[in-house]
Amino acid sequence: MSTAISQTAYNYKVVRQFAIMTVVWGIIGMGMGVFIAAQLVWPELNFDLPWTSFGRLRPLHTNLVVFAFGGCALFATSYYVVQRTSQARIISDSLASFTFWGWQAVLVLAVITLPQGFTSTKEYAELEWPIDILIAIVWVSYALVFFGTIAKRKVKHIYVGNWFFGGFILTVALLHIVNNLEIPVTAFKSYSIYAGATDAMVQWWYGHNAVGFFLTAGFLGMMYYFVPKQAERPIYSYRLSIVHFWALITVYIWAGPHHLHYTALPDWAQSLGMAMSIILLAPSWGGMINGMMTLSGAWHKLRTDPILRFLVVSLAFYGMSTFEGPMMAIKTVNALSHYTDWTIGHVHAGALGWVAMISIGSLYHLIPKVYGRPQMHSIGLINAHFWLATIGTVLYIASMWVNGITQGLMWRAVNEDGTLTYSFVEALEASHPGYIIRFIGGAFFASGMLLMAYNTWRTVRVAKPAEYEAAAQMA
Repeated sequence: MSTAISQTAYNYKVVRQFAIMTVVWGIIGMGMGVFIAAQLVWPELNFDLPWTSFGRLRPLHTNLVVFAFGGCALFATSYYVVQRTSQARIISDSLASFTFWGWQAVLVLAVITLPQGFTSTKEYAELEWPIDILIAIVWVSYALVFFGTIAKRKVKHIYVGNWFFGGFILTVALLHIVNNLEIPVTAFKSYSIYAGATDAMVQWWYGHNAVGFFLTAGFLGMMYYFVPKQAERPIYSYRLSIVHFWALITVYIWAGPHHLHYTALPDWAQSLGMAMSIILLAPSWGGMINGMMTLSGAWHKLRTDPILRFLVVSLAFYGMSTFEGPMMAIKTVNALSHYTDWTIGHVHAGALGWVAMISIGSLYHLIPKVYGRPQMHSIGLINAHFWLATIGTVLYIASMWVNGITQGLMWRAVNEDGTLTYSFVEALEASHPGYIIRFIGGAFFASGMLLMAYNTWRTVRVAKPAEYEAAAQMA
């Protein structure tokens, strides 16, 4: 291969690395989720050991699925999309490689520390201060690679998918650094510089925007590239995509206080969070409709293309969960739903239905491209995976809806003399069937990831280095 060609070829090595680890971490993270779901059905599975208790493994599960599975999917797709839409090789191979190995180091440290009880006790930000510093270093490196590649692009235009990826990268850096300002007291313990209600408000400014930017804006970057590509149709409205971007990032950042209704947070802050959450419905559905309408003239492809099915059903779940979220932010609804399994169901409508499905569909499109293959090894296995994922998600969400509303109604029921009608244990007993169904739904979803791993292995196994290079030169 000539030097001239090698200089213009894309760096698909780092994309392949992150793509494979997305599948690996997906199996580990979702497997952990199924295990802790089983602990709520059969508590003896806690084994009476501190490091295998639900309280320690639950934050490990969220870190593995959000930052390991979701994070690797975002790295893989953003590096792939930014190179292809910029028609430029990634700006620094060595820095990109550092982001891969640095991110894997963060995840391994999470696996080691969280079961031991080393935690900052902040939701989605449990990792202690030395790991927080490593995350910040890796993330700044990620920003340098991404924006550096855009700076050297060979086309004037910056494709809208890159707007979403760029917005997510910058905002997550801000969120992580501000929320994790802490004072170390030992090598594995620190205390937040914030106190009381201020600490809670900063945490949920971070926590909800981890959802809003890490789990929404980043994956919308995926949607705006892979849905048009797989459907072989241009995005329905490019103007709407730009309006969607600016409206989403303007409104989302204010929605966090809806996690703190009926707490010590000032009432004006709670009301502001509620109002912004309701307004958020408009840009969210604007993006969902834009994605759906991209299939105009291509709906017939859903009969034969399970990859497109993953992408379209993810949009349906995105639309559903971004309607449910604003509704649950309304104070009167929140009075029923807060602290119940309804919240867990809502989170997983977004996590399984939107984030996981858009990631899986995108990877099924991407993996053959970066391995120089015409398609995945088995379309039938992708189809089976789709149905396992869809059925598993529906079982999960429906069981948690029923459980959540049951719990909310039982907890607020009072007798004529003002005493509680039901004890907490009675509400827990009523929830038990829902926990069984949730476990089954989760097992369905996780088993689909095993099919994906086998399908990926069979696809990768027959790939050849010469074909990598051929794929890397495709515009």
